[in-house]
Amino acid sequence: MSDGQALRDAIRDAARAEGFDLVAFTTPDAIPHAGPRLKAAVDAGHHGSMAWMEETLERRSSPQVLWPEGRSIIMLAMNYGPETNPLEGLADREAGLISVYAQGDDYHDVIKAKLKAVGRWLVDETGCAIKVFVDTAPLMEKPLAAAAGLGWQGRHTNMVSRSFGSWLFLGSIMTTLEIAPDQPERDHCGSCRACLDICPTAAFPAPYQLDARRCISYLTIENKGPIPQEFRKAIGNRIYGCDDCLAVCPWNKFAEAGRQAKLAARAALKRPRLADLVILDDAAFRALFSKSPVKRVGRDRFIRNVLIAIGNSSDVSLAEPAATLLDDPSPLVRGAAIWALRQIAPERLPAGPATSETDPDVLKEWTT
Repeated sequence: MSDGQALRDAIRDAARAEGFDLVAFTTPDAIPHAGPRLKAAVDAGHHGSMAWMEETLERRSSPQVLWPEGRSIIMLAMNYGPETNPLEGLADREAGLISVYAQGDDYHDVIKAKLKAVGRWLVDETGCAIKVFVDTAPLMEKPLAAAAGLGWQGRHTNMVSRSFGSWLFLGSIMTTLEIAPDQPERDHCGSCRACLDICPTAAFPAPYQLDARRCISYLTIENKGPIPQEFRKAIGNRIYGCDDCLAVCPWNKFAEAGRQAKLAARAALKRPRLADLVILDDAAFRALFSKSPVKRVGRDRFIRNVLIAIGNSSDVSLAEPAATLLDDPSPLVRGAAIWALRQIAPERLPAGPATSETDPDVLKEWTT
């Protein structure tokens, strides 16, 4: 298959047969400004406790460093648009909100399997060498996707597509083949500030900049300790991630519900009841979130998030299950239970010296 356009068309056909909605091409040297921008964010501390971003800064800055033999990058996107607006669930304080991307099977596993299928076909057809990536290696997929023309990085730093709005999973195949690149997509955000203004924790210090330390997705997923006091009320009932800046994007008027069955929201993860979640032990947590990305935070961090939502619920009926966690083996959970009870039923807290005086330092942080 020597004709350049014929190869590009064949790759697109193979990718679409695997369920990818968008396919485009770029080169490893197409994002020279991404590295300096990333370094500036890390220097400002915007990566928070995600030390791996600093540790992999050099490799992350350029695909050429990651794999010098790579000549072209095939960028692929899969739509995961929700059936309903995620913002509608914010008023249902008896339920917890799980980010749309995490309501189905883990997208890493689903997308990677499909990338490998396309890659095997490409190797069989051309004899080239390939590497596949889906958010599991230090490759800056969003700038590459913009360079390839799949969309543009919006003011909220996420990808936006004129065809699918903000709901896209990205994957990439780097190859030793020389493939003519596509043209980048221009920025269509204009003067819109919807994504910046809706953020409950003011996580955007400026358009196109995200301070992860203030982001609810970071606070509920990457953050391993107590939720900082200043953000607890703003988190509301978001128990894993946050979709606000994505959901409010005007380009979602062109979005449509995702078609991949494995990525579709499970009934049990659509607005699950806080009363059902707060009683999960480790075994029940693992069973509920089997094959889900939620599983990676572990039971203790997840219950921490649930207790924050309970504290914000104003539902005194949740005080009883929350109180049972005052003796939980995890200091993180015990501290979150104290905070939750102080919000909805302070009389349920034990009398006498504050629990924080005899518990580890991590618990003290909850009660200041």
